[in-house]
Amino acid sequence: MNAPISIASAHEPRTAEVSRDTAETQITVSVNLDGHGQSELSTGIGFFDHMLEQIARHGLIDLKVRAKGDLHIDGHHTVEDVGITLGQAVRKAVGDKRGITRYGHSYVPLDEALSRVVIDFSGRPGLVLDAHFTSGMVGAFDTQLVYEFFQGFANHALVSLHIDNLKGINAHHQVETIFKAFGRALRMALERDARAAGQIPSTKGTL
Repeated sequence: MNAPISIASAHEPRTAEVSRDTAETQITVSVNLDGHGQSELSTGIGFFDHMLEQIARHGLIDLKVRAKGDLHIDGHHTVEDVGITLGQAVRKAVGDKRGITRYGHSYVPLDEALSRVVIDFSGRPGLVLDAHFTSGMVGAFDTQLVYEFFQGFANHALVSLHIDNLKGINAHHQVETIFKAFGRALRMALERDARAAGQIPSTKGTL
């Protein structure tokens, strides 16, 4: 028999800290979903830190990420495992999802680039990503790892996530619009819905 779940008050902060320790990476992520967009980031990949900062700033999430990975090989394990750990932290912080909006979406432009992100805190993990980056690398960041990061996040936050880069010539701009749009969509989905306080946003009664 499942233990009863307490309903958080409308003013109770939604916070979590999760660590992941493997032979490839050592990562700690802490989040405050009701923060002010502050971040402390150290992954060893400068451009990736910049993208995580976009999530925090545009999602109004206070985010701390400390990651040490096997960067002498490449950035794959570090980026993927940060996505996994961030997903676990968000899932833990959001709890049983009572009172949240559940769905979020955002379009974000940056000069010639434009991206759209749609998210559903459905409890069912899934990622559909359509992006054709014009360069394989942005600084020391492999653009193929955009997919790996969001796959890790979706699988462990248990969200359905649709990401489309609709336009773009500069790969930096393409990637940045995706991360900014993700932060904005995440913020919308996690907002407390004053008209549905204490309610699970599903006809099933659970998510």
